[in-house]
Amino acid sequence: MFSPFIGLQTRYNLLNRSLEYDLLPSCAELDIGIIPWGVVAEGFLTGKHTRESTANLKSESRSHKVANHSKVEKNWKILDEVIAVSKEIDRSPVQIATNWVLQKPGITSSLIGARTVSQLEENLKSLEFKLTPEQMKRLDDVSQPDDFPFPYSFTDQFDKYIGKNIQMPNKFASIAKIYNYGSLYN
Repeated sequence: MFSPFIGLQTRYNLLNRSLEYDLLPSCAELDIGIIPWGVVAEGFLTGKHTRESTANLKSESRSHKVANHSKVEKNWKILDEVIAVSKEIDRSPVQIATNWVLQKPGITSSLIGARTVSQLEENLKSLEFKLTPEQMKRLDDVSQPDDFPFPYSFTDQFDKYIGKNIQMPNKFASIAKIYNYGSLYN
């Protein structure tokens, strides 16, 4: 009667890997393709921004996002590694960031936000090569998330905000068990 769900569009890049926690395994289980957007993190991963150039960014939509990315020291370490890999293989940071996404399991294609023909051509060049397993590992390691995304980041706060020994519906038990809250759900 209805067409099956065959694709998921979601944000995914070296700065935001939350897709990997539950969406990616779910898509793999259900044979759903993933089409990420935001692969160069609003331009932060293009290499055109520096600490100095982001210091005075205005609160406009795209500039605001880049300004937010620039406030996180880890993001600069990720960008440094992207630039290092790009120099090693004579490719642009855009191509490295895009190629990393395209080589991840479950990714079927990527949405790109090119505004000019030259940006489109630059993005398409990311299809001309493959990062080595060692380069992928370096990028994976530097971009490894420090904490769990929502809702997993919230469940460790149950005692603080909901209270100890509270009775929760059984349908939420699987989330609680991840963080050893099984005794709350008896």
